[in-house]
Amino acid sequence: MHDAPRYDPLEASAITEGASSAQPLIAGTVARGFLHEDEHLYAGKVGGQPAATFPFAITRADLDRGRERFNIYCAPCHGRTGEGNGLVVQRGYRQAASYHIDRLRTAPPGYIFDVMTNGFGAMPDYRAQIPVEDRWRIIAYIRALQLSHAAAPSDVPAAELEKLTKGGGRE
Repeated sequence: MHDAPRYDPLEASAITEGASSAQPLIAGTVARGFLHEDEHLYAGKVGGQPAATFPFAITRADLDRGRERFNIYCAPCHGRTGEGNGLVVQRGYRQAASYHIDRLRTAPPGYIFDVMTNGFGAMPDYRAQIPVEDRWRIIAYIRALQLSHAAAPSDVPAAELEKLTKGGGRE
């Protein structure tokens, strides 16, 4: 072992395939330091500023997943409607922010992503608990909550408004 042969990088070798001491990378290998290159997706920023857009198109399935994840991770403090009155708050924990205040309603999605990722004030970070794509889905659901909270009757399609005014329930 003391005198074991060694190779320099890319040195010719008669032992390995391809006649090189360096072996080709396995498909799907990510080079060290390049795992999170997409700043928009992984940091919620574009050019160092909070992103004003989502890094991928949001579908109905994404909103459903966002609602599911919101109810698991966010609703205990923020409440199911985002008012900041979740069960944890009702039992004495510090008041959570309402998503319906002007500051958060006008905040870019990248700002909310940053707070969710790194924490802010009494809110802990959720980087380890919530995967990146699910954080964006939660933000999309929060935007839907904000829209529904500030919606006017004119925003509702006529057929749906008629169902609501007649007391019609869900289909």
